[in-house]
Parts: sequence; C-alpha cells; structure tokens
Amino acid sequence: MPHAKLTIDIPEHTWIGDISAAHPELVFQVVTSIPGDGTGIGLVRLVATDPLPIITDIQDRDDVESLELLWKHDDEALLQIQTVNPLPLLPVWRAGVPLKMPFDIQNGQATWEVTTSTSRLSNLRTQLDDLGISFAIEHVREIDASQADRLLTDRQQEVLLAAVEAGYYRAPREATLGDVADALGVANATCSDVLHRAEGHIVDWFVDEHVDV
Repeated sequence: MPHAKLTIDIPEHTWIGDISAAHPELVFQVVTSIPGDGTGIGLVRLVATDPLPIITDIQDRDDVESLELLWKHDDEALLQIQTVNPLPLLPVWRAGVPLKMPFDIQNGQATWEVTTSTSRLSNLRTQLDDLGISFAIEHVREIDASQADRLLTDRQQEVLLAAVEAGYYRAPREATLGDVADALGVANATCSDVLHRAEGHIVDWFVDEHVDV
C-alpha cells in the first residue's frame, strides 16, 4: 500500500486559493473537513499577524456561505467555514482517498499526505487532472519499506552513504566534508545542507522512538 506526499496548487478562483496567494505570509491549517450537499464544511486554523482583516475578507467572498469564529488569540484564530465551492478537496472526496489531517496551505499551495491503495491513488491523480488542479508528487513509498527509505529522500541516502564510505563519521575522521563533496561532485555548502537534513531526520526519528520527552 503506497504512502504519497503531494504539493497541490490551490485554484485561485476559490476563497482559500485567492486569499492565500494574495497574502503569502498567511498559514491556513485545515484541521478537518466534510462534504455537504453541494458544499464543503471545514475547520480551519488561521495564523496571521492580524487575523481580523483576513476574516473580514473571507466573509466578503461570494463562495463563502457561512463563517463562524470559534476562538481568537493574538495571531491565531479557529474558523468554521462553509463554502459553496469546495473545489480543492473534491479530488480526495471523489477518489475516496483518506487525507491526513491537519494539512497546511500557504502561498497558494497545500501539502497532502495520503495512504491508500494503488488504484485509489491513481484515481486521485485522475481527479486532479480532470478538475484542472496542478500538483507535484514529492514521493510515493510503500508502507512496508525500510525505515531508512521512509526517513530519507533518495538524495539524502546517497550523500549519507557516500559520507559513511569515505570515513566521514569514523573517529578520528578519515575524510573531510570537502572530500565527500568532491566525491559527489557538489559544492561543500550543498553537501553540508543535505547531510544536515539527513542527520536531523535520523535524530528526530530516534527521539520519537526511544526518548520519553
């Protein structure tokens, strides 16, 4: 069963697409959503320097049927919104794909994670194409893949293994960062950045699995 991560371009003619693109600093976090009869209802967390003008802009939208402010504190607000144009979520509803919640929308893009059957994932791609919603697949992995495959991207694995083989992690070290970068044919800064990200993922996994914090 595949686990996929996708980046979705939210259509600009939807309320959340227009407002997100116009205010790229905003973060909308969709906590949960349900389809209605020709509508969509969502619980949305808004993070903004001043949420009130944004809330007013949302209320003024023709495709927003109702908006309830559930709470507000400083730069955060929780809204329940009913829209007559739930286009961004139509593909997952039509494909019958469970979408991991919450997910963020910022600067007109959403990050989705789904775990489903191969046929339903294929149907999701079809629904996105049919609705004219642009998307990019960041990765597709089988859920029974090794822990390393789930932790690291292919590029991170390549650089990390090159560093190990060169002796970068031996004590004392047998290779410098520059040696690893030269072996890969990349700049020192690029090598350092990829290694740092890979090491961070491994540390985070170890803490989650083995440390009670």
